[in-house]
Amino acid sequence: MVSAQKTTSTTKETIADKNGYIVFDGDKCPDFKVKMTDGSEIDISSLRGKVVMLQFTASWCGVCRKEMPFIERDIWQPHKDNPDFILLAIDRDEPLETVLKFAESTKITYPIGLDPGADIFAKFALRDAGITRNVLLDRDGRIIKRTRLYNETEFASLVEAINKELEKKQEE
Repeated sequence: MVSAQKTTSTTKETIADKNGYIVFDGDKCPDFKVKMTDGSEIDISSLRGKVVMLQFTASWCGVCRKEMPFIERDIWQPHKDNPDFILLAIDRDEPLETVLKFAESTKITYPIGLDPGADIFAKFALRDAGITRNVLLDRDGRIIKRTRLYNETEFASLVEAINKELEKKQEE
């Protein structure tokens, strides 16, 4: 389970938890724009009103490769046609060709954006912190869940949190 306790990193003077996160549950999502592999650009603030899952990934990350088929099967496929949900993978500091090959090799169909220099990643975690990590945003753009690495129990809790958040609008 991800600890919400904040500690100070001695190298960055930035507040981070034990998993390297510098954003916490309840925080507003940092603003950013991401260029997608299809050339389009998404401004995260334009997604307010939707439940958003951000997946930070890279082709060299073995744990990412392990997790991605589960994201595809258990999150993307059930919700890809839901207008209230968006899933964005954000690839850490790799060129377009590498990212396209990565998506093909993992057989994922969800959208991937490019993060040259890992500048988007650095808005969420210490620059030298590892991936894979997922950040779930509510409709107001607030962080409601953060995961790190791949753990079946934690992943199931992420799926449950997405489903619960999507059900909220139907209940209102």
